[in-house]
Amino acid sequence: MLTLTENARIAVLDIASRAELPAEGGLRIAPAEQEGNFELSLVTAPVPGDDVIDAGGAHVYVEPATSERLADQQLDAVPSPEGTGFMLSPQADAQA
Repeated sequence: MLTLTENARIAVLDIASRAELPAEGGLRIAPAEQEGNFELSLVTAPVPGDDVIDAGGAHVYVEPATSERLADQQLDAVPSPEGTGFMLSPQADAQA
């Protein structure tokens, strides 16, 4: 299952708070129109069927087919000129 780094957890909490999302709100990851890319969006609750990742109060919802593709990945947050950026990398134990 997709995991979050501490930076990603803090970023998701911060973004959700600034967007004034309800307690169950969070970040949703779903397939984008362009093959191999993902769309991130803020949502007030998961879509039925989404996989739910709760990392210390930070909620990330992943569309089921996307969840399979991201099962061995971790989500990290990095600063960018436009604000917070997110990137995926293999989980440490998945590299062994």
